[in-house]
Amino acid sequence: MAYLAFAEHGAAFATPGAVRTAPESARFSALEWSVVALAERDRLSSLREPGRMAVALGSLFGERRSTRLADPKLEALRRMAVLTWHNGYRVAQSAVRGFLAAGFTPDHYELLTGSIVAARVKRDRRNSR
Repeated sequence: MAYLAFAEHGAAFATPGAVRTAPESARFSALEWSVVALAERDRLSSLREPGRMAVALGSLFGERRSTRLADPKLEALRRMAVLTWHNGYRVAQSAVRGFLAAGFTPDHYELLTGSIVAARVKRDRRNSR
């Protein structure tokens, strides 16, 4: 789980619903923030490789648009954002390791999850009215 990765890197825990300010070293560019925003609409199925049957059907009936990004670092960000939009803080430790291996830091992960969880809380409050 994601909180194990925080413990491994010595980062402080962020509590659900409360966004802490991220350290100055953790910043995303405008392009990276747009990837995070677009990932809100991506399904979890966008993270899986299409099987042989899906590829065959795609060639018969027309290819569905792929949400995968060509840049490996941006794709790692998109994957983590999709997981976080759908699961909040409950992200597999292997996914966090992949995010960190792509060149991001634990502070980036904390900034990303804190921002997405805060947006989810705000969205849920708006939808419950």
